Amino acid sequence: MVEQGEVVLDWKRLWAGGLATAGVAALIAWLGTLICRALLDVEVAASAAVLDVTDTFVGNYALTAALFALVATGLAHVLTLTTPTPRAFFSWIVGLLTAAAVVMPFTRGDDLAVQVCAAVINLLIGAAIGSLLATVLSRTVFDRERSWQR
Repeated sequence: MVEQGEVVLDWKRLWAGGLATAGVAALIAWLGTLICRALLDVEVAASAAVLDVTDTFVGNYALTAALFALVATGLAHVLTLTTPTPRAFFSWIVGLLTAAAVVMPFTRGDDLAVQVCAAVINLLIGAAIGSLLATVLSRTVFDRERSWQR
């Protein structure tokens, strides 16, 4: 546990929740790609993945989603210890980054179906990261002002 003024943070459970969120985000990327390929006959553009560490697009996309979940966990950790209303800042930052991830596929010259598939998958990943980590934080941050519970 980390204590910062009136805030007590159970960082072990926070990061365990962050790892679980990373797993969910990776599964969303994998399942979304599978649905686009198998049901819609649409190949999601390789540019949807930021990381290029595996031999497959699906692996890179899943790892990218997991990485973003871990970055969001780090952001939540820092905001909890440094800002007066961490939930508000966390929600805005994750919401704006999710909006950017939804718009990003439309800035590339792919077919509309490819763009829409990537945008929907990115929206689901961002929504999962934001909602799951907000829930994790409401159970791992304890403070008198109840800033995470608002």
